[in-house]
Amino acid sequence: MKNLIKSAAFLVVMMAAMTACNDRTEEYITYEANVPVYMAFDEFRTSFLKSAPTEITHPGKMYFKDDYLFVNEYGKGIHVIDNSDPSNPEKVAFYEIMGNVDMAIRGSVLFADSYIDLLAIDITDIDNPVEIDRIENVFPEIVPEGELWFPYAMVDKSKGVIVDWEVKKITEKLEDYTYGGWLFRGEMDFVANATAGAKWSGGAGTGGSMARFMLNEDYLYVIAVPIRLKTVDITSPDKMAVIDSVDVPRNMETLFRLENNLFIGTTTGMLIFDLVNPRKPVQISSYDHITACDPVVVDGQYAYVTLRTGNMCNNGQNLLEVIDISSLTHPYLVKSYPMFNPHGLGTDGDLLFVCDGAAGLKIYNKSNPLAIITSQVAHYPDFDTYDVIPMDGILMLVGDGGIYQYDYSDPENIVQISHITIKEE
Repeated sequence: MKNLIKSAAFLVVMMAAMTACNDRTEEYITYEANVPVYMAFDEFRTSFLKSAPTEITHPGKMYFKDDYLFVNEYGKGIHVIDNSDPSNPEKVAFYEIMGNVDMAIRGSVLFADSYIDLLAIDITDIDNPVEIDRIENVFPEIVPEGELWFPYAMVDKSKGVIVDWEVKKITEKLEDYTYGGWLFRGEMDFVANATAGAKWSGGAGTGGSMARFMLNEDYLYVIAVPIRLKTVDITSPDKMAVIDSVDVPRNMETLFRLENNLFIGTTTGMLIFDLVNPRKPVQISSYDHITACDPVVVDGQYAYVTLRTGNMCNNGQNLLEVIDISSLTHPYLVKSYPMFNPHGLGTDGDLLFVCDGAAGLKIYNKSNPLAIITSQVAHYPDFDTYDVIPMDGILMLVGDGGIYQYDYSDPENIVQISHITIKEE
């Protein structure tokens, strides 16, 4: 009798469990997210094109080589400007390079990023550039930036290169809910005829302080992802090869080389790498600071670092720091100065040029590192500045208002000599 009662009870429990399974409903959640827009790999990798000069709308980084100024159009390509007469610069071409942000030039070869790939472009003839090599997936996580206040939807990299985002509604099973499962965002953290057969000198040109590319003879160092530095052998530009990769426990932002050392600006400090063996950079020291975006330039005994707050640099302060690097293995802070929102900077002799964001361009005499802030030579306020290249008495500056140039050959009488405006979108 007891066994019969137990069997009946077991049967009731099983029937109840089966009923519960049959009655179970699937729950869904709907939300808006950045959904990737893909371009097929074949189409993407045949997209490089030279076109006629065009309006500058969103200028980014810049590079100077042999009287030509190259200015990045954020995410779209590179403006080529004949700057042989800085008082009358002329746009001569536009290189359409999808997803471009950075560049460097050695001899007559332009190296540029294009979303996930690294390109080598022969610019012997400015009017007829030729893509001579491409390394695929050097920058595997680089994508354009979507709408700030929406999460990012799951990505299927087999579908192609992400070239844009669309905000759409997504519906997912609650059990699969990710609320934008792919969280990493690439930092995407901004006329006369050209003379055929331009005369290019050997060696490298000069970039600004916000560069993620840095040349060293036959090698190109690139920040592939924020924690990974890659070395590319460019001995034969048409046969580029990645030969080394170094991971660091910091978010790298900018590169600056002085002789056999590479100085890396990160969100939490400056790293110093030894380039005695250029094929394999080796870290020899670091300097730590508060969390902040961090470009760096080096001039003799001192490194100059600007720290700023911003979307990708939370909890920071706005400062100019002067670091003594007389001992490369033991760098230390000499002085820290308050700034408004400093970005790029540059030096030439005793002059220090600081792009202080919306506070404009500030120029200081840095001969006394302990009194820089009280030794202001000039201030051009009320326009948003990003980066500078000072060279031989001419300062090239890029900002939200376009491309500005100043003659500082007489530091007591610095004057603006040209301005290429941007087209309002």
